[in-house]
Amino acid sequence: MKLAIYPGSFDPLTNGHLDVIQRAEKLFDKVIVAVAKNDSKNPMFTMEERCQLASESLAEMERVSVDRFEGLLVDYAIEQGAQAIIRGLRAISDFEFEFQLALMNRHLNSSIETIFMMPKDKYTFLSSRMVKEVSKLGGDIREFVPEPIYRTMAERHGLSNESSTQ
Repeated sequence: MKLAIYPGSFDPLTNGHLDVIQRAEKLFDKVIVAVAKNDSKNPMFTMEERCQLASESLAEMERVSVDRFEGLLVDYAIEQGAQAIIRGLRAISDFEFEFQLALMNRHLNSSIETIFMMPKDKYTFLSSRMVKEVSKLGGDIREFVPEPIYRTMAERHGLSNESSTQ
């Protein structure tokens, strides 16, 4: 079975992440969305909330699961039996950092491949940080995040909680 790990803090998961996950699911038998512990990013959501929101947002995708991890990504990938790590690239500015990570991961374990995937053009500007900021300031983020995340952020910021399907 071909297994890929898509790691990130996912604070929150955006439609750009969702697009990359859908593309990865076409290439692999199973994709694990691995929610990373990264307290240095000062997350809006706890690890449990991020995992729960990701699970709700990805519930329709049969070959995708959500897990949490901390420590070295390559160690986690080996534990899971993964052949690849998926990394999303939005813009050229992402490339240098992602390239360095990929080279370090290859140095640590050359049996795991890193695959860079780009989201659809309409999501290339989108980041979790930007979604949090727009939501905090009262902006409409419905088109940027899956419905469970929109509802949770709207409640957290006291915004209108109309369904995005209305």
